Amino acid sequence: QLQLVESGGGFVQPGGSLRLSCVASGFLFNYYNIAWFRQAPGKEREGVVCISMSGGYTNYAASVKGRFTISRDNAKNTVNLQMNSLKPEDTAIYYCAASRYRACESYQLGMDYWGKGTLVTVSS
Repeated sequence: QLQLVESGGGFVQPGGSLRLSCVASGFLFNYYNIAWFRQAPGKEREGVVCISMSGGYTNYAASVKGRFTISRDNAKNTVNLQMNSLKPEDTAIYYCAASRYRACESYQLGMDYWGKGTLVTVSS
């Protein structure tokens, strides 16, 4: 049973920071590319960032580049998303997703396994 569990969502003021975590179980974590997606109310899901199996390659959406940082700790089966300088438009449910075969270069086209999501609200 492959599972992805997100945590760390919450309420933060514009300009603030939040750190999301995704813990995986039930599969060989280091053989999977991991990505973060987000979906705001009334909007389509969008890719945020993808990190390769080894962590050596990342692909950030232009909207978050320079503000968000993804990292992974394969020993802990964990991927983190450090979000700084948050904006109201970052408000969304954030999902982590995994794929063994989808390259991070095209992660926006879809992944195979998904977590349930964690809500991030950026508001004054």
